[in-house]
Amino acid sequence: MRGACRAGGEAVVASYGPHWGEEAPLVGNGGSGTIFFSYCNLDCVFCQNFDISVEAEGETMTPARLAEVMIGLQERGCENINLVSPTHYVPTILDALVLAVEKGLTLPIVYNTGGYDSMEVLQLLDGVVDIYLPDFKFADDDLGRRYCGVPDYGTTARQAIRAMHKQVGNPVLDDRGVAQSGLLIRHLVLPGLPENSLDVIRFIVEEVAPDAWVNLMDQYRPEHRASDFPPLNRRLSGREFWEVWEKAQEIGPQLHWLQ
Repeated sequence: MRGACRAGGEAVVASYGPHWGEEAPLVGNGGSGTIFFSYCNLDCVFCQNFDISVEAEGETMTPARLAEVMIGLQERGCENINLVSPTHYVPTILDALVLAVEKGLTLPIVYNTGGYDSMEVLQLLDGVVDIYLPDFKFADDDLGRRYCGVPDYGTTARQAIRAMHKQVGNPVLDDRGVAQSGLLIRHLVLPGLPENSLDVIRFIVEEVAPDAWVNLMDQYRPEHRASDFPPLNRRLSGREFWEVWEKAQEIGPQLHWLQ
């Protein structure tokens, strides 16, 4: 039986390879070694990768095959193994990591998630994941219910991000400026929802760390089913973003802002 994410027992991988579009501390000289997993444990109406999360084409991989992919990314010179939307495949990923480490994998492991991760999953990942990269979408459960299709997004994400920071702390960089461990938080500013963004920043400052590392993103576009869900049925204006940006800096003057 398949759950809400529609994934089965083996991982489905949409694509993999070096990626230079991530935050600078993840890219370095060799790029981030991304593995994009198909399907998702959320149902965001504005999903920008719905071809992967919904249509879900890709290669079905055993743990052994996934381990080969990880080793291949290391051999290509990638700076890390970046697991994108991995939550629903954690058992397979853990099995693959055991095999990959036996074959010589030494790169930092990046857990690149939508933020909807249970405490049980994070306990399994403690000591395995080096870098957490959650997208903190909503601080409020009602907004998560409306736009992500789950009843408790805000509550779950807040608990998860606190736990992530407790495990790995703020980022630690090597002498090249490449992250080896730590928590980096992403937040996509959405049109018509400035208070949500400010609530997210307040939570980070007050309950995670006043000097946490945050990427406040402005690239929202109305994809997937967003046209049926105003105010998400339009692009974010430059003025909207800069108003949030200025207030966010006032709330978190010690935050480390990423790009």
